[in-house]
Amino acid sequence: MLGLLVSTPVLHRLGSRRGIMAALLLTAAAMTVMGLALILGSVPLLAVGFVIVGLALGTLDVLINVEASAVEQTAGRTLMPMMHGAWSAGAAAGSGIGAACAALGVSPAVQFIAEAALIAAAAVGTALGIPDVKRAPTAHLPQDRAAKLRQWLRGWLDWRLLLIGVVMLGVEFGEGSANSWLTLAMRDGHGASAAVAALFFTAFAAGEALARIFGGPVVDRLGRVRTIRVSTAVGVVGVALFIEAGNHWIVLAGVLMWAVGVSMGFPLGMSAAAESGPDPAARVSVVASIGYFASLAGPPAVGVLAESAGLLPSLWLIAALFLAAFAVAGSLRPQGQTARSPVATSGSGPGSVPPK
Repeated sequence: MLGLLVSTPVLHRLGSRRGIMAALLLTAAAMTVMGLALILGSVPLLAVGFVIVGLALGTLDVLINVEASAVEQTAGRTLMPMMHGAWSAGAAAGSGIGAACAALGVSPAVQFIAEAALIAAAAVGTALGIPDVKRAPTAHLPQDRAAKLRQWLRGWLDWRLLLIGVVMLGVEFGEGSANSWLTLAMRDGHGASAAVAALFFTAFAAGEALARIFGGPVVDRLGRVRTIRVSTAVGVVGVALFIEAGNHWIVLAGVLMWAVGVSMGFPLGMSAAAESGPDPAARVSVVASIGYFASLAGPPAVGVLAESAGLLPSLWLIAALFLAAFAVAGSLRPQGQTARSPVATSGSGPGSVPPK
């Protein structure tokens, strides 16, 4: 969360290339600290490493989403879901590396330090492809620190941003809850073995990644608003099937539909926030904060409810928040486009470029 807060001044001061490289190198340095902490057996030093990793990744998340939005606007077609699909693929690869290291007897300390070296090398190589642009605030925006803080706080009073945040809240609550509870719900609620339950979560992760990778053309055809309404409606049906179905194949279909439900809200919400007004980094940080809060708070909320209602019935809360996201999906409509505007198949994506 602190990384989200500092991302705006980092972007203004360092620019895109140096800011992204600095965040990646800080991640690598923190992972090296974590590896050394494990070698030394120091829990406090390990905790410091975790905090720094969180700070670096929170900052990086805003910086790369602002850059992705700029690329998307230049291209004139929807690219953000595919970029977030790469994030999903990276998460799956990271967990796979961890599992492989555990199976091969590679210690976490060695794993962290080796990964730090790879991240540092990737940081230098990747940053060279990013334009060295300082996305400074426009002239009419405040320049001193106190005024910038007030400007950022005003983002929390912008109703459109907050409604975009509701969409983010709904889908991230569903994703965070799946990460924490899906396998346990399969095992305890549907009687699956631990191995089968793990495969169901793998199907969820793969379904989310594929929906994002191939979702761009769908958004260009339907527009953001209808895409969110379709995906969240599919998510409601998926959660219902997961809770109520007795047949494991039907439950699997529900898992895949649940994955579709959470797939599009975050990337499309980031695009909508970035182009909703001046100072896109500050606006992205507002909605990202809401999304991350939902992802962090969702699993404990489901857990508390499960204590009294049972795990499967408590998942209806996810369906309710999908419905909330469905209801406010109109907040993602591009600026200047009214509810009655026709949706073009090639120019309705985020940041569509007018003809020269």
